[in-house]
Amino acid sequence: MFPVVPFSEKLLDSHLVVDVRTPLEYLEDHIPGAMNVPLLSNEERVAIGTLYKRSGPQGARVKGLELTAPRFPGIVAHIAEAACGRPILVYCWRGGLRSKTVASLLDLTGFHVSQLDGGYKSYRSWITASFAPFVPAGPLVILHGLTGIGKTAFLHTLDRQRFTVVDLEGLARHRGSAFGELGLEQDVSQKAFESLLWNELRISPPGRPIILEGESRRIGKIFLPGNLYDVMREGIKIWCEASLETRVDRLIEEYGRAEYRDGMAQALIRIRKRLGGEKYEEILESLQKWDLRPFMSELLLSYYDRVYYKTRDWREDRMISLENFHAAARELEDFLADRTG
Repeated sequence: MFPVVPFSEKLLDSHLVVDVRTPLEYLEDHIPGAMNVPLLSNEERVAIGTLYKRSGPQGARVKGLELTAPRFPGIVAHIAEAACGRPILVYCWRGGLRSKTVASLLDLTGFHVSQLDGGYKSYRSWITASFAPFVPAGPLVILHGLTGIGKTAFLHTLDRQRFTVVDLEGLARHRGSAFGELGLEQDVSQKAFESLLWNELRISPPGRPIILEGESRRIGKIFLPGNLYDVMREGIKIWCEASLETRVDRLIEEYGRAEYRDGMAQALIRIRKRLGGEKYEEILESLQKWDLRPFMSELLLSYYDRVYYKTRDWREDRMISLENFHAAARELEDFLADRTG
């Protein structure tokens, strides 16, 4: 008989993790690295659930067997091919019949398989607990600065052999501003964001600085989990600067695409009250003419620079210029080498 094991992050590195839930359940969130081998389709799970309510568990199980039995050989072959000799960990929603069925098939055919105790729900409890409270594996280094500075682009130039780089906006699929959805679709769920973030942090070597961009508690519709926001506020604060001209250039490079024009107009409407009617009309006219330099410049001066970091109850530990990313990276590396040893 196969073992039923509690969740441990070590399992992710030693086992092929198999999620036998439906594609929709998997899409909402799953254990990092897990492959989806659904025992039931989305529609079949709904039908089985309805039958369970009407006729009880026996009728539902008989129907489930009728639907899934022809697929058993294919399921085993698919998982075996992916495993390549590794041990296999199977899970479903609560460690119930779906994962037990697939684990039994693998066990009967001679594979080294375990079933996850408590299923996905036990994994979710682990994730929630890891952020409440959150204890980073190394010093947190937070990049702050006004919009258009280039913090996210700079983040991705840093040496990942020296630092753990976590792009919160990339994981959330949102740039964290009024125009943050342009060119992106924030289709990631809160649970999936937390899984992605947890996995990025879990592989961070102990003691290595973890560099993130300063964010509010919310990035689009996604919230920073647990007390991460508060822990970030206690991190090493780097204030990034660049000239207005450089900021405008970088915003034009990122957003200056004709397919974004309608989205820009919609985003502009959302901040109309903050701009005031006269300034809104002025900026809208520049957008309609596709005259992006005054459009971006006025957005920064009349909106972003007034809204973001309007008040700061903290002082930076270091200020660096992002006019040149390569020079800024060297300066940051030298500073952190002295600061963190």
